[in-house]
Amino acid sequence: MRAMQRAGFHIGLNAHLLTAQAGYRSAGINGYIFNLLRALPEADPALRYTVFAGPQAPLFPAERMTVRRSAWRTERPLARIAWEQIVQPLALARTAPDLVHQLAFVAPVLSRRPFVVTVYDLSFVHAPERLPAARRLYLRLLTRWSCGRARRVIAISRSTASDVIRTLGVPAERVDVAVPGVGDAFVPLPRAEVEAFRARAGLPERFILFLGTLEPRKNLPMLLGAYAALPAADRSAVHLVLAGGRGWMVDAILHAIEQHDLAATVHLPGYVPADELPLWYNAAEALVYPSVFEGFGLPVIEAMACGTPVLVADTSSLPEAAGDTGYRLPPDDPAAWTEALAHVMRDADWRRAAGERGRERARQFTWARTAAQTVASYRRALGEPVENG
Repeated sequence: MRAMQRAGFHIGLNAHLLTAQAGYRSAGINGYIFNLLRALPEADPALRYTVFAGPQAPLFPAERMTVRRSAWRTERPLARIAWEQIVQPLALARTAPDLVHQLAFVAPVLSRRPFVVTVYDLSFVHAPERLPAARRLYLRLLTRWSCGRARRVIAISRSTASDVIRTLGVPAERVDVAVPGVGDAFVPLPRAEVEAFRARAGLPERFILFLGTLEPRKNLPMLLGAYAALPAADRSAVHLVLAGGRGWMVDAILHAIEQHDLAATVHLPGYVPADELPLWYNAAEALVYPSVFEGFGLPVIEAMACGTPVLVADTSSLPEAAGDTGYRLPPDDPAAWTEALAHVMRDADWRRAAGERGRERARQFTWARTAAQTVASYRRALGEPVENG
């Protein structure tokens, strides 16, 4: 990318949400922030960065990127909120960046530094019962205020951008989109390597995979009901694996497994390390993602890049990720999911064709593209010309 016309811009990055902790806090938004920070230095050589992070953040040396770590354990939500609102204004006053990128929803009320803010989704508005009360209150109070004051708002999908404009009243001309990317590791792997992993992990010979935080908005009780409606022979042949850290209100998922007597064919292996993700996708016959609300749904394009067909809910941003490569189904229609699951299990030709369509589509999603879209937003916020809009 061509360097910005005015050299020497200094960008501050609030990355206190980053954590190396294994579990649900290291999924989703955390992965987006981590991969964006890795790609930013190559996106524009005219920029330098100061990254503000907690001691838990898995950051790395990078040219033109200085890391300032707080002693505060900001993987704890209350500590992170306190740092964002009390300590951050002082840190920004000392480092004096030209622009600050608030990487997760909110900016400090007491700082007057110009900023852009990233919004991943508005689930705390549209599905408030699916979020913890404290998180919902903080996001409700400060996301609207932050978006109103930001020079630019960055959404991670067109769906979220439209939602920000419609729900928060942000003018469309101040909203940009920076879509997530897929790492180079997400490719079809040799069969011998996949089978060795399957044996090592104790995975069934055939299984359908869900991968994400186990929490209410993922709509897993509906999926379990749809899976339970399959003939017993299908369930015995193809198991269901719900992989991911346990979020809040996980009891509803455990109850659904018990209610439908699915313990023999439904597996909960827990959090999956990032370096194992390509193996899980390659080992699965398909990925299911029935979530009622997503900012984007990164596992969908990761699975597609591995040649694994996808079944997604036809809502929020998920159609943007999946396109027409697999099944898109109503999130509240278990009968439709049962029918689709049966077809996927029984039709190997469909799986191969859908996998190829997914691989082709996934090629357009790169973290270099995400970083370029983000830098373009910085340019606009700083009053610089931006090529192609």
